[in-house]
Amino acid sequence: MGIKGLTQLIKKTSPDAIQHVGLYSMKDKRVAIDTSIFLYKSLINCRYNDDYLRSKDGKIISHIQGLYYKTNQYLSMGITPIYIFDGKPPIEKSECIQERVKKAQICKEKSDMETDEKTKQNLEKGSIRIKKEYIDDLKHLFDMMGVSYIHADGEAEAYASELCRLGVVDAVVTEDMDTLAYGCPIMIRGCIDKSIKRTASTITTFSFPKMLEDFQLTHDQFIDMCILCGCDYCPTIAGIGPVRALKCIRKHGTIEEYLAKEGSATDEFKAKYGKARELFKVFEGKIDPENLPIHSSAYDSERLYNYLVNECSMNGNRVTKSLR
Repeated sequence: MGIKGLTQLIKKTSPDAIQHVGLYSMKDKRVAIDTSIFLYKSLINCRYNDDYLRSKDGKIISHIQGLYYKTNQYLSMGITPIYIFDGKPPIEKSECIQERVKKAQICKEKSDMETDEKTKQNLEKGSIRIKKEYIDDLKHLFDMMGVSYIHADGEAEAYASELCRLGVVDAVVTEDMDTLAYGCPIMIRGCIDKSIKRTASTITTFSFPKMLEDFQLTHDQFIDMCILCGCDYCPTIAGIGPVRALKCIRKHGTIEEYLAKEGSATDEFKAKYGKARELFKVFEGKIDPENLPIHSSAYDSERLYNYLVNECSMNGNRVTKSLR
């Protein structure tokens, strides 16, 4: 989910923190990629006749094809990707995860009964869940491509944000706006401006330092504002949206001061917001850039071609062209 209403608040309060540029502008840069984002997109978009792409043996390969060509795009532009896989989520997120699982199940049940193809397709998209076999497939793919990855001991966007804050990578590629709450200096999303001509290589970048300057907040205050906006770790306070959340923290500095002087909140909020703060700094000071648990391998074009064409039934001519 990310942070409720944060994108619009940034557009309003710190428009200069947002830039719409070509992906080529990241040439010679190293980026950490929140793998789940591309994985979900591939499972949703890489389809044939409203079904997943499959090999001749019936194996789902939508995620393999999608991530192969997306990674190829980055490499061909001189960008070095490091994929970050999600580890075990914090227990504070269990309620949010349960809601997502329930929603996916409802979408699946409705899809099974739906007769209208367009509606059925939309419902199927809402029912997609990431499976361990998909993760294993991608690790196998990256091994042959010579592309590095890290399986984080927590949430991927949190780990990637700390890598960026430490200067290990130049930016983080994700769609989750809570990446900014983790303190990521430069975040990359797909282009969010519908008024400009967008292509597959048009991206939107967010500058966190510029954002803090325009919001007139410290990082700690920005985290408190995001908690008031609404995040995955904590319930919201009735009557507070993004604009009011910013005003409250600008005026009072902290959630404690706001609650003491003019606000009220449920016991659940009071019990959870402190832990939420900690989770937005969960990796701070805990990652040694000299000893990263990074998995690296050598590029093997022959194995890669055999895997994509013979095992995954991808188009041989297209694969050969992309390998060049």
